[in-house]
Amino acid sequence: MNFLDRAKIYIKSGDGGNGCIGFRREKFIEFGGPNGGDGGKGGDVWIVCVANLNTLIDYRYQQHLKAKSGEGGMGQNRSGANGADCVVKVPPGTQVFAEDGETLLADLTTPGQRVLIAKGGNGGFGNAHFKSATNQAPYHANPGLPGEELTLWLQLKLIADAGLVGLPNAGKSTFLAAVSAAKPKIADYPFTTLHPNLGVVRAGDTDFVLADIPGLIEGAHEGAGLGDRFLGHVERCRVLLHLVDATEADVATAYKTVRRELKAYSSELAKKKEIVALSKADALDSDVLKEKFAELKKACRKTPLVLSAVSGKGLKEALYALTREITGADRSGDDDADHGGPWQP
Repeated sequence: MNFLDRAKIYIKSGDGGNGCIGFRREKFIEFGGPNGGDGGKGGDVWIVCVANLNTLIDYRYQQHLKAKSGEGGMGQNRSGANGADCVVKVPPGTQVFAEDGETLLADLTTPGQRVLIAKGGNGGFGNAHFKSATNQAPYHANPGLPGEELTLWLQLKLIADAGLVGLPNAGKSTFLAAVSAAKPKIADYPFTTLHPNLGVVRAGDTDFVLADIPGLIEGAHEGAGLGDRFLGHVERCRVLLHLVDATEADVATAYKTVRRELKAYSSELAKKKEIVALSKADALDSDVLKEKFAELKKACRKTPLVLSAVSGKGLKEALYALTREITGADRSGDDDADHGGPWQP
């Protein structure tokens, strides 16, 4: 399935139907009086959050969405039918912005949420509405009111419990493929991952959703490498797993680069719980790995995990560490002893 996390759409609610000018005409009834019906109301435009979607790709090909207009009134006091509503279906995590791209109109996170984004025009009154004691044969009716027209931006921010961050080619997609049934593209060059991927991970009795976003580079918060869009996908995560490639020449700089981008993008994102891990441990011998471990520990000021998605080393420890942060479990007990604990040189 193609993934699209941002789409621009044009919407228009339905116009109201015109009122009718009509008079009762029957045999032996010379002055039947006005009987023109009212016009129908135009359809509304609703944005609805549905559970079975995870992309905005439909709105790449269908960008103009319009509700039906109300029908005009008819004689014999018959009102016109109301226009059908237009329903715009979006996946959970979709934000709706005005045309300026900054004014937030709605944030839909739960399936079943609905928001009225454009109200249909009211139908016009028929001439029967204007009958009075002094004007018993009015010869005018109201036109229907026009519907609303809007240009909107839809922006999807994936809803996941945990997110993977790191520089390009840090092993994020390999990790996701190793711990879930997701099948992201994996190769030994930067920016193999071009769009976010989701996987459902099981650790013990707990299931959680893990998001893998494309690698971040310096200037990502300003849009370099589309980083500003990718970072939005981990804004809703409860915890971040920060992977640092053990084969990097300077693991401390690699760690600090990503941390700077997180902080520059959002102070809230930078404050999220973070688990640091040294990935691709299988690619180095034990002596070099100890040096890298010490460098990273000094840079992040915490004891990092050491893992290899290829050999499976440290995966269980990483998953249980994520689970504890997601569920808020007490980490003061013997969890580390049960599940292996952090690697020590």
